Amino acid sequence: MDPSTSSDQSLRAAEQRRLRLQVLGLNSVEAEATFDRVARLAATFTRSPLAMVNFINDERQMFRGMYVPTSSPDDKVGPDSGAIAFDLSELSREAPADYGFCPHAVAQGSQLALDDVFDYPRFKGNPLVNDLGVRSYLGTPLRDNTGMILGTLCVADMKPRTWDRQIREGMQELSETLLADFKLRDSLLAQQQELFAVFDGAPFPIMLTEGASHLLRYANGKQGQSFGMVPQFSPGRLALPHLEAIGVFNAMDEAFHSGRAATLARVRLGTYDFPQPQEFDFLCTPVRTSPGAPISGVLTVAMNVTGQAYAGAEQQAFASNVQERFERLGTSGFPGQHM
Repeated sequence: MDPSTSSDQSLRAAEQRRLRLQVLGLNSVEAEATFDRVARLAATFTRSPLAMVNFINDERQMFRGMYVPTSSPDDKVGPDSGAIAFDLSELSREAPADYGFCPHAVAQGSQLALDDVFDYPRFKGNPLVNDLGVRSYLGTPLRDNTGMILGTLCVADMKPRTWDRQIREGMQELSETLLADFKLRDSLLAQQQELFAVFDGAPFPIMLTEGASHLLRYANGKQGQSFGMVPQFSPGRLALPHLEAIGVFNAMDEAFHSGRAATLARVRLGTYDFPQPQEFDFLCTPVRTSPGAPISGVLTVAMNVTGQAYAGAEQQAFASNVQERFERLGTSGFPGQHM
């Protein structure tokens, strides 16, 4: 095969992974209890000091599940100590897309077992060896319920070791336990799509954004008519500069970081469907995908209040109802729907 053809195919596969991760709400570095728990189980089962659930897109690796032991300068580093000879406080939950061994496991589509990386000239100079002192690695491709490889479940050690058949099969079985999580996310996405069918008919603009950068995940028809149709997953500030200019995204910042609803009242702007300047109230409500989950995004409702002495209770009640309905759906990320 032509090397350029192979490179193009790899790039397309990475882009498809990114889109799938975005749809599943997994295209970020935030830690998640389910994945941290699986990483801990992998480390315990294999008696390894380092384990990760690693999702990989075309730009970076995201360690949403991670297990590293707690260590201090007084810890003794050795085969039975459980301590690692590097500063764990510097260990990030993300890395470049080509860093370490996980991208190789994803590319080959099968388990990658390195008993001693020094036995492989191809891997001996890998940054993971130089940065963390890794000498052995076992990575299992992590497939979702559609069969797509999303990343890896991996373990590593700071000394050479043999990854025997029992360990390799156990890691494969452990990776498959996450299939139920991916399937649940898809099921919840379908339920959320049904909920959004209700929003589509609302007479005022509604949009949902994800994360601190406010990626645009959903907008109803009125949002598009009023403020413009924009591509899915666009950074909100860049895609909707007229809303950025009047301070809407500052209010969204406040809601996302404070965990409380924020209001931008009585701002004047023209819309695509009504160019004459109108007065709007924007209510930005932080959204949690379950009552105990961290804030994952912001629900923004815009109400035209031109000529009204007071408005606000209606959209606030509506937004509260939407959040409650989201929380009842479960713990997945936002759905993927074109705007």
